[in-house]
Amino acid sequence: MLRVAPILLFLCAACGAVEQPRSAETVAAYEVPLPTASDKRRFLALLTEKAEAADFHVDAATNDELKVASEVSPQTFSATVWRGKDDEEPIASAMDFQDRLGRVWISFSRGKDPVRSSQFRKSLMPAIKDGWPETASLPIMPNGSISLTRDLVRTPNGYIVDPLAAKTYEERTTIERP
Repeated sequence: MLRVAPILLFLCAACGAVEQPRSAETVAAYEVPLPTASDKRRFLALLTEKAEAADFHVDAATNDELKVASEVSPQTFSATVWRGKDDEEPIASAMDFQDRLGRVWISFSRGKDPVRSSQFRKSLMPAIKDGWPETASLPIMPNGSISLTRDLVRTPNGYIVDPLAAKTYEERTTIERP
């Protein structure tokens, strides 16, 4: 269940706006094409290698955990990079989802130690891009979210938000309640 917790956290976060600490702010995100089991194993090995080199660790969902999570929404990959042996802080999260199976989104948080978090990201991303050249950047919206897959348009430089959908992601300072 511990490994499914990050999945549930991200699913619950999509349910409504909640003030997050600055350290949890998403500062970068990418889509990595991992269509095969071999790609996923290689990616997880790379993620683990770079995390351990930065004194972080990775918790990844097992096939059985993914099967259970897929009963709610199909998923083939889920892993989180953590700071601290007791999972004190998520540094990065990588997962695919029902509308983009085999296309894993990895997002990076600012972290309580932004320099260390940035160094990890800067160490990892060139290796990912070398292994999966079709890796594309994802835009971070003004409200800190990553847009829905359906609202993204692929360009030679990564994804952008479809201009017709951009207003959906404008920063909201209050929560409307019925």
